[in-house]
Amino acid sequence: MAGCEDLKELLEIEVIPDIEEMIDELFEEIADAKEADAESKEEYAELQELRSAFLALLHDLEEGEVEEEECGEIFEELVEMMESQEGREDV
Repeated sequence: MAGCEDLKELLEIEVIPDIEEMIDELFEEIADAKEADAESKEEYAELQELRSAFLALLHDLEEGEVEEEECGEIFEELVEMMESQEGREDV
């Protein structure tokens, strides 16, 4: 089972950079469109919240405030979410 170091690495190397890239791309789309639709604005806000939540989790990991078992569970959930997302992108 994955531990807190594995989770920290996953967040730092894949999850947070991927979210930041998605935020940047959406921001560019909004800027190019001159006026964003409500759906784009909502998606942008949700990505910002998700990024903030993952940064807070990363901080908690660095402070040692997350138990190994919880780290493993979160790690597995993130991997499943990423695999699910990759499956949708391939279609």
